Amino acid sequence: MNKGIRFTDEFKQDAVEQVVERGYAVSEVAERLGISTKSLYAWRSKFAKSLRIRA
Repeated sequence: MNKGIRFTDEFKQDAVEQVVERGYAVSEVAERLGISTKSLYAWRSKFAKSLRIRA
């Protein structure tokens, strides 16, 4: 995995959006983007509320 790499909030929000708004599986998005599912679940916890409000 990408140990030690920092991702922008924009990248994280886009990844979460693929799960929350587009309905892709967390494992599928994580694999496609080269990130861990653990990271994506953490980002979802942080950003999902703001994405739902914006939608």
